[in-house]
Amino acid sequence: MASRKHEYFMLYKPYGVLSQFTDRGGRQTLNNYGPFPPTVYPVGRLDADSEGLLFLTNDTMLKEYLLEPRFEHPRTYWVQVEGVPEESALRQLEEGVLVEGHKTKPADVRLMKEEPPLPPRPVPIRFRKHVPTSWIELTLREGRNRQVRKMTAAIGHPTLRLVRVQMGNLSLGSMLPGESRPLDEAEREELKKQIQMKYHKKPRRAP
Repeated sequence: MASRKHEYFMLYKPYGVLSQFTDRGGRQTLNNYGPFPPTVYPVGRLDADSEGLLFLTNDTMLKEYLLEPRFEHPRTYWVQVEGVPEESALRQLEEGVLVEGHKTKPADVRLMKEEPPLPPRPVPIRFRKHVPTSWIELTLREGRNRQVRKMTAAIGHPTLRLVRVQMGNLSLGSMLPGESRPLDEAEREELKKQIQMKYHKKPRRAP
């Protein structure tokens, strides 16, 4: 039997769309976009109220690499939060905060100087009068359930809008909500190279 051809796609998941292909409640799903081959499935998920980069494939080894915590695959988010975090709050995110009794892994964090160039959200953000908002860029190397929202809540700055803009070497670039495309050859080769480096990395010798 011929081996299955590996296929890879990126989707800019819009707000309000489920990261799955069917829903008994009639909500919008990935089936409303694409079209995608019937063999591919999303790697990880974005909640319905989150937006941005969603990766779909039928490559099980790549899926394991992207999801397995031990590989610490980076995911970058642009996060609009209530208020303006002080440096001490940003350091908390960077060093790890307690989320449901467990400390998050170290993260890369920076306060963005201006609002990022994102298309407007179809459902406007609910602002609190006289309370400013700001944007932070947050890169995680683990993927717990609603982790970003729980992390910003832990430092007293609830998330208002959440957009994943990058997964490893894959970036939204100039894509718009609802747009999808197959990975180009350079992107596929870079992913394969990363997998080979991670899976064949020699263990360190004991001192």
